[in-house]
Amino acid sequence: MQARVSEARAPGFWPLAAVFVLFVLFLYGPMFTIFVLSFQGPEGGLTFPMRGVSLHWFRQLAEGLGTVDIGAAFRRSLALGTAVMALTVGLSVLAGLAFRKRLAGGGALFYVSIASLIMPSIIVSLGIGLQFRLIDTGLKSALGALGADGMLENYGTALGLFTSALGAHLTWTLPFGLLIMFAVFNRFNPAYEEAARDLGATPWQSFRHVVLPLIGPSIVGIGMFGFTLSWDEIARTSQAIGDVNTLPLELQGLTSTVTTPAIYALGTVTTVVSLGVMGLTVGLALLLRRRQTPGRR
Repeated sequence: MQARVSEARAPGFWPLAAVFVLFVLFLYGPMFTIFVLSFQGPEGGLTFPMRGVSLHWFRQLAEGLGTVDIGAAFRRSLALGTAVMALTVGLSVLAGLAFRKRLAGGGALFYVSIASLIMPSIIVSLGIGLQFRLIDTGLKSALGALGADGMLENYGTALGLFTSALGAHLTWTLPFGLLIMFAVFNRFNPAYEEAARDLGATPWQSFRHVVLPLIGPSIVGIGMFGFTLSWDEIARTSQAIGDVNTLPLELQGLTSTVTTPAIYALGTVTTVVSLGVMGLTVGLALLLRRRQTPGRR
């Protein structure tokens, strides 16, 4: 019988393991605490110990929190996140294809595209909000000069969910999509496309049947980044959305007025949506990668 030989742990293993455990608790402990406290009974408070276990605060959340329309805010965030995801994926793929060839001024264009990553989010939001207010002023002046009093009276603001807020979110999500797609195409083997063209495929057929399936998992990942970053964004939205609020902004506002575990229930719902999108994305990426494996369909 062969004796088992156990390797001794290095002297620094256990201290590093302890640091890692503390880091994980620090990172995910608050989220887990929110989850637990959101399932309290009707007499529950904002801190431990828990007073019962129920879905009471989720039912109260469904009924509404005062004058705040949580359902409308949820739909706005969902619509904005979907639009941001679609534009992030589309623009990133197009940019990745364009940058496969040397472009005049391509370097400057690349750095301008990712410059917003190093800018403070609140500054970006303030700048976009100011820009659209200047647009409002210019449009109102133009309508007044043209004598279009009816249009001027009905004109509100260019600030909105799918104008300024959409642009603000793209300044956050698009650089991540560009960096991912540039990395993908940097290690993409063009021999696959050349083989397809040798067999008579058109450029569109080559992209659709060769390039797109190969970069599919990366596209799914970019979509996940686009949606989740938009879904949770507060700072870049705060000054650029106009007179409506997304769900994160409503959640931020409710922290100073709602003093029941209903606020925890709302946080749990938003987190579950993010985790659901991430799980769906991982599953779709694994499915696409499985289909790329020879002999598996």
